[in-house]
Amino acid sequence: MSNIPLTRGFIYLIMGILFTYLAILSVDTTVWTLPTILFALVAAFDFRLAIRTFSLHRKIKKLQEQYKKSNSNDSQK
Repeated sequence: MSNIPLTRGFIYLIMGILFTYLAILSVDTTVWTLPTILFALVAAFDFRLAIRTFSLHRKIKKLQEQYKKSNSNDSQK
């Protein structure tokens, strides 16, 4: 259960790569078509969510380590 942010981060990263690939495939003569722009926007949103989720996972790990250290110090006293 503690790896949920990490798993979600990888899912968002894979979705971002997929939508980037779809945006590249949807380019016909110009980049400025509606499907291409929509795919690129969704990909950017997914990449942003992936980065935020990875940073959340890192913060949770850091807090868990601090909690373990404080509990081990309290039990030694």
